[in-house]
Amino acid sequence: MTSDETRIKNYTEFWDFYVREHSEPLTRYLHFIGTTLGVVLLVWFIRGGVWYYFPLCFAVGYAFAWFAHFFVEHNKPATFKYPLWSFISDYKMLWFMLTGKMNREVERVSAKENQPEKY
Repeated sequence: MTSDETRIKNYTEFWDFYVREHSEPLTRYLHFIGTTLGVVLLVWFIRGGVWYYFPLCFAVGYAFAWFAHFFVEHNKPATFKYPLWSFISDYKMLWFMLTGKMNREVERVSAKENQPEKY
């Protein structure tokens, strides 16, 4: 557990932590692929009347994300400690990627991290 994780008190702090944990573009792209495939599968399963395959949507989505964390970013997925905030943030990141805002968000958090602390 990092010191960042122990200090997280609200979603705003969590989001900055989440962005730092997704600093590598390949990590973000793999999340994008996994989340998109998960949503497509969900719609497909519901439309096909095989809703009982619903858990596979999560398995596909998380497989891409966890691969990225373990082999690209070399960190632990935030899902293990903050499952709800991580789930929400995955879709927020997906939206930011679709709207071209995610790279700026990574830059914002990086700049914030590199500022000297105020006493």
